Amino acid sequence: MASSPGQNWAGNITYGAERLLRPASLDELAEIISREPRLRALGSRHSFNRIADGPGALVSLTDIPVDPADIRIEGATVRTPAWLRYGDLVPALDTAGLALANLASLPHISLAGAVATGTHGSGEKITSLATQVCAVEFLNGSGETVVLRRGEEDFDGAVVSLGALGVVTHLTLDVEPTYRVAQRVFEHAPWDAVLENFDDIAAAGNSVSIFTRWREDGLADQIWVKYREGHPAPDLSWLGARAAEGPCHPIPGADGSVCTAQMGEFGPWHGRWPHFRLDFEPSAGDELQSEFLLPRRHAAAAVRALRDLAPRIAPLLHICEVRTVAPDSLWLSPAYEQETVGFHFTWHPREAEVRPVLAEIQAALAPLGARPHWGKVFLPDADALPGLYPRWSDFGALRERHDPQRRFGNAFLESLGL
Repeated sequence: MASSPGQNWAGNITYGAERLLRPASLDELAEIISREPRLRALGSRHSFNRIADGPGALVSLTDIPVDPADIRIEGATVRTPAWLRYGDLVPALDTAGLALANLASLPHISLAGAVATGTHGSGEKITSLATQVCAVEFLNGSGETVVLRRGEEDFDGAVVSLGALGVVTHLTLDVEPTYRVAQRVFEHAPWDAVLENFDDIAAAGNSVSIFTRWREDGLADQIWVKYREGHPAPDLSWLGARAAEGPCHPIPGADGSVCTAQMGEFGPWHGRWPHFRLDFEPSAGDELQSEFLLPRRHAAAAVRALRDLAPRIAPLLHICEVRTVAPDSLWLSPAYEQETVGFHFTWHPREAEVRPVLAEIQAALAPLGARPHWGKVFLPDADALPGLYPRWSDFGALRERHDPQRRFGNAFLESLGL
């Protein structure tokens, strides 16, 4: 079935593709791939740029029925349709007494889209969602079914793929016995104290997020600390921060009831790792997002650079989140082979004004080795990107093997130099 592609989740992108195709089976998907000269896969529409757009057709797999038996748990892994959202996978894992090691801020995003763009949660010992993948299955540009498993040649290149190798149909993920998590929020920590004690703050929980509006008062608005049972309860009073007395939203003044529980009570892993509850509209809704990830050793230098730009950033900003990510071995992951700190910007939906400020941010962070989040708004630099990813040319060769006709290419990939 074909329809108009419409817009992305944020409404800042109206897809320019000719039509949206919705196969009712994987056999129908294979037939679509065989006949369409240009095709891009569309997930939960949560990308803020044109990574999912294309000059031909878009394809969504969400009309393919999912039987409970399609989510197959075997030992410490689960094989699942890749078009499911993380929140939709949770019930099957719960029933089996299992869990994932990590979730992103939003449980609303699709497995395939999150993995393909290197999306992450946070934690100095927690890696991106893509590292949970132990096998990836996709239909490539020749219509072949490809299955790559962790440890095999090319696997590390095929997970964070930017949709350039084919349409991902299934992922096999690592799982572990279920566990419980709590979180606390601390308010109004002085930035100078945060920088001086950054490593101690990052270790205060299993996942730590610092939220700031880059105001001139020199304060970080909130620090969210998530911690598993067995981890000491956090106390950041020594930092000059105070514990929040009620539920908070990352954006000060917004309704905290849409967020996961924060008052130190332990609950299911999937009800604490995300910032936002699955049954509510996530984040601000009316927004743009950008993120830049750089070596953690440059965290203080990056904060100083952004504080210098605060008069330009603050008027356009809902909130900025600072958090850490552990290194991985996935070729196009923004955390590839480096302890990482990420600076995530949630902007007001004023893209014409945001882009000049983004140019200043990227110029300030470029000397620090900043890598962009592939699914957010940034200004591509095809000359600089290959130098940030040591396996860039290897990915190009991998793409040539799986999509030599560039069936899954688009202008976004071209702007990256791919």
